[in-house]
Amino acid sequence: MWLIISDTHDNMYKMKEIEKIIERENITAVFHCGDFVAPFVLPYILKEGIEFYGVFGNNDGEKLLLNEKSGKRILPGPREIKIDNYNILMMHEPYSLNAAEKSGLYDFIFFGHTHEIVHRKTEKTIIVNPGESSGWLTNRATIALIDPHDKEVNIMEI
Repeated sequence: MWLIISDTHDNMYKMKEIEKIIERENITAVFHCGDFVAPFVLPYILKEGIEFYGVFGNNDGEKLLLNEKSGKRILPGPREIKIDNYNILMMHEPYSLNAAEKSGLYDFIFFGHTHEIVHRKTEKTIIVNPGESSGWLTNRATIALIDPHDKEVNIMEI
């Protein structure tokens, strides 16, 4: 099971809930689509035996330390990842979303920034914005769980 999160914005209360979800849902990979803000959130999502992929967001002020503390696993986006023959594109701001979606190159596209939940599927591609995991702007903290094998997406409120 994959966990897609974005826009955590240092909400430590929600990060504690996300950590419980990681333990409970047999998560094998965590994808963070940016706006961590500071490295304080990392211990809740960097877990031994669980893959981690991140991209920087526009509110990430401590990029050097985020990169260092993540073992250089947080990179500028858009970022292409290949896992188990799946082609994944991650980004924070969805500037290249339309082109990426139309390209047919990706099985999954994950993004953040807008704080709005997006879940749609084209002929080949599943596009997901998990919404904001912090809940600061919308009063609704959400994440996405994806079973990569059946490509089922579950948006979960935390």
